[in-house]
Amino acid sequence: MSNTKKPLPAGLALETLAVRAGMDRTQHKEHSEALYLTSSFTFDSAEQAAARFSGEEEGNVYARFTNPSVTLFEERLAALEGAEDCIATASGMAAINAMIMANLSAGDHIVASSSMFGSTIQLLGNILPRFGIETTFVPLTDTAAWAAAVRPNTKLLFCETPSNPLTEVGDIRALAAIAHQHTVLLAVDNCFCTPILQRPMDLGADIVVHSATKYLDGQGRVLGGAVCASKAIVEKIFIFLRTTGPTLSAFNAWVLGKGLETLSIRIQAQSASARALAQWLESHPSVERVYYPGLPSHPQHALAMEQQRAGGAIVSFEVKGGKDAAWRVVNSCQLLSITANLGDTRTTITHPATTTHGRISPEARAAAGIHDNLLRVAVGLESVDDIRQDLERGLAISS
Repeated sequence: MSNTKKPLPAGLALETLAVRAGMDRTQHKEHSEALYLTSSFTFDSAEQAAARFSGEEEGNVYARFTNPSVTLFEERLAALEGAEDCIATASGMAAINAMIMANLSAGDHIVASSSMFGSTIQLLGNILPRFGIETTFVPLTDTAAWAAAVRPNTKLLFCETPSNPLTEVGDIRALAAIAHQHTVLLAVDNCFCTPILQRPMDLGADIVVHSATKYLDGQGRVLGGAVCASKAIVEKIFIFLRTTGPTLSAFNAWVLGKGLETLSIRIQAQSASARALAQWLESHPSVERVYYPGLPSHPQHALAMEQQRAGGAIVSFEVKGGKDAAWRVVNSCQLLSITANLGDTRTTITHPATTTHGRISPEARAAAGIHDNLLRVAVGLESVDDIRQDLERGLAISS
């Protein structure tokens, strides 16, 4: 690393941190961030190599666990989340797995929301039990159920809020109080809101996880993940990643760092369009129900407006006529991308019951409220009028 890195002034806005945090210019004085495509780093002497490997001296060693491009992304995201530290991973699921593996052991217990991304439910419910880590799933919005589910061997409370795909909103302050009463960690998946709309650590969370693939990149280009937490927690995750290897590549980190620079303007514009779309869908005769935290009809609307700056860019809705009608809406789209990804500049549409949550059991889907007539739209940056017109093609057939 160079010695030209200057500390930023205190009290900068999120929009400024997204552009300036973590910047470390080389001797070439480049204005845009440098990209370090190298697998390893050299040392001035055998003594320095030994000091680097032992941890006595800071500096880059091997790109599996240290790289300046990755460091920049980590420092920038930590600044946005208000965290002491951050560690990047190869994907969002790698971030969740690393967070759990670094902090829990066989015999430990997790309390988690039943309303989560399908792969997260798979990991917690079907894979971790093979390694002696059990999970109790509870409704995200039932604070009493969370408190009742805590056991003497519970080590982690884990939720995503808003949830995928129904945008349920969990009370982060209340969950933090339960966790800390029992000396347990609270981790929050902040993928849907990003730190622009919600900062869970300000509300008491100990850990924030991200699928950087989504809004942090914002343009559907690369995979990535991250965990923001205290230096002590991140150090434990670093040890796990250094050994097991699910780390973020330098190129992906460089792309994600650039993505953060436009995060604020993107998420604000997408949230405004999503709110307009949700209002239109709520009045549509072919729609049974709309799920969007920014609508007064949302069960946790007041809570969402208290802990979020806006409703976000995800709108889910149930179509009258069941699965066949929902599929007709999807298949009638000429503009929207039929893909399970979200957070892109391009609006996407998916049928959660057969895609993102298709691998979990019907019972688990029912418990999460994911019905066959449910669709999820991740609003992009197109004209909201064009998005409405595209959805209307299928909804008109379903009427």
